[in-house]
Amino acid sequence: MSYLETFDSLTYEKEVYKPSKETVKNSYVDNYDRLYEYSIKENEKFWDEIAKQLNWFRHYDKVLDASDPPFYKWFTGGKTNIVYNALDRHVTTFRKNKLALIWEGEDGCERVYTYFSLYKEVNKFANVLKSFGVKKGDTVTIYLPNIPEIAISMLACAKIGAIHSVVYAGFSAFALRDRISDAQSKLLITADGAYRGGKVIELKKIADEALTKTPVVQTVIVVRRTGKEVAIDTSRDFYYDELMKLPIANTYLKTEEMDSEDPLFILYTSGTTGKPKGILHVHGGYSVGTYITSKYVFNINDNDTYWCAADPGWITGHSYIIYGPLINGATTVMVEGSPYYPYPDRWWKIVEKHGVNIFYTSPTAIRGIMRFGENWPNRHNLSSLKILGSVGEPINPEVWRWYHKHIGKERCPIMDTWWQTESGMFLITPVPSLPLKPGSCGKPFFGIDADIFDESGKSVEAGKGGYLVIKKPWPAMMRTIYKDEDRYKKTYFSKFNDVYLAGDAAKRDKDGYFYVMGRIDDVIKVSGYRLGTAEIESAIITHEAVAESAVIGKPHDIKGNSIKAFVVLKPNIEKSDTLMDDIRSNVGKTLGPIAKPDEIEFVDSLPKTRSGKIMRRVLKARDIGIDEGDISTIEED
Repeated sequence: MSYLETFDSLTYEKEVYKPSKETVKNSYVDNYDRLYEYSIKENEKFWDEIAKQLNWFRHYDKVLDASDPPFYKWFTGGKTNIVYNALDRHVTTFRKNKLALIWEGEDGCERVYTYFSLYKEVNKFANVLKSFGVKKGDTVTIYLPNIPEIAISMLACAKIGAIHSVVYAGFSAFALRDRISDAQSKLLITADGAYRGGKVIELKKIADEALTKTPVVQTVIVVRRTGKEVAIDTSRDFYYDELMKLPIANTYLKTEEMDSEDPLFILYTSGTTGKPKGILHVHGGYSVGTYITSKYVFNINDNDTYWCAADPGWITGHSYIIYGPLINGATTVMVEGSPYYPYPDRWWKIVEKHGVNIFYTSPTAIRGIMRFGENWPNRHNLSSLKILGSVGEPINPEVWRWYHKHIGKERCPIMDTWWQTESGMFLITPVPSLPLKPGSCGKPFFGIDADIFDESGKSVEAGKGGYLVIKKPWPAMMRTIYKDEDRYKKTYFSKFNDVYLAGDAAKRDKDGYFYVMGRIDDVIKVSGYRLGTAEIESAIITHEAVAESAVIGKPHDIKGNSIKAFVVLKPNIEKSDTLMDDIRSNVGKTLGPIAKPDEIEFVDSLPKTRSGKIMRRVLKARDIGIDEGDISTIEED
């Protein structure tokens, strides 16, 4: 049995939840099938109609340039800037004094910004960046927690045409160092610290450690969040609040006119080779994709308060905390810290307090909250909610039902969204008017030609497992891997001749609903975060006692997947629980706590091909007790 065929035996839920008449009435899309058929048959015309809903400095000459696949270009000749659509255009309308951003800190702090006040803050910080010599095309690394300054920093970079590279604030100094070096950022924005679960994470200390090995950084801007004293290099480090008070910050600054295909940001995601991939997105197509998916999937309107409970350090935060909602003129909520601190009802307290209408989170978070029971959400009035969302990994049917019953009160449809850092926007997702099936991420979004292929590149029949592919380009798709075009082509477009390979296994039922089953490549999703097996293995073997290692992902009730490591020790090293703990600690120090193996098994050898490649699928099959498949190439040590 092949790896893909193991998915054929997995069952999918046959229950269907139909939307209410009110939900259908209020939806932007009242007939999914009709609009989807049109969007595929008239693909360029469809995207042209969507793009015309945004503002352009100069209208584009051509919707799609497919002359050099897979390096597709969208809205060529157009002049725009994502900030022009996310902020500038709103401050000349009735939205000027509307709330753009509501922020809740874990320590009880709260800040709110109207569109006009956020516009002014972005303008000020853009001036600050320019005063340090940051210009169009330069890359700025942002290492900040979930605080308003991360949104302001991203928007300020985009306003002046700089490329932002946000590094998740849970990553270690080593991970930060590698990402700064690859992006060649001369300026870093960080904070003195961050709050998480009642503890302070010393971000400045981590950043300083990273910078000992990255001499490229010339300037560090430090946001005061915790107020704790940190080491300051007076020749390099500057406090954000002091810079924002300078006269230069208060001058008017015009938003830079960018070509539609000019880079907007780099976001690093794990790969199978051990080196993180710098996913590159651009201003034009990304604006269009995040705008329309936010609008159609969440049914955002001007009266809504929208909350995506992700972190801006990941693509979900980029697309659906900041850019997508702001382009739509929504009120977006940002929340720092743990959902369980000080009590497990923190999130529901915030929903009630701000009258949140749309709530978007991960199955991992819902599974974690489920452990505390339904009494915590039942303490709060959640009647403001009209739509729920799920992101990061497939949502288990039992978790779906709990979410639907205890948070949505059986009123709110759940938008189970499948997409990637690479896609920039939702690719497969319900819309509110579409009937829902627990465990399914619904049907392809409009304009997205999704399919499931077998090994030979042929579409498989309903119920059969295969490779999830996208057969047409879409506006918000990544443009390349930063500084590595060959890797871009090889990773995503080589297997099926210019068809995008998502890297996930999936199947589709007779009604056209998709079920994503997991990664085909060696990337593990833990709590919605993608971790490369090669990165974790590399961290393990930095331990002086380790000779070799192999890592697999295993199903986990809370995290979606747990990490199990198989470790071969050097000769004459004794196995012990203490050694296991030391190896785990070493991984945490190297990559961050999220990458620590949940299990370590000491083994004498690893299954390999004759060319020396470790056969992780064999390890996984043996561990979970399924057929190993074809092992004709195996050569056991």
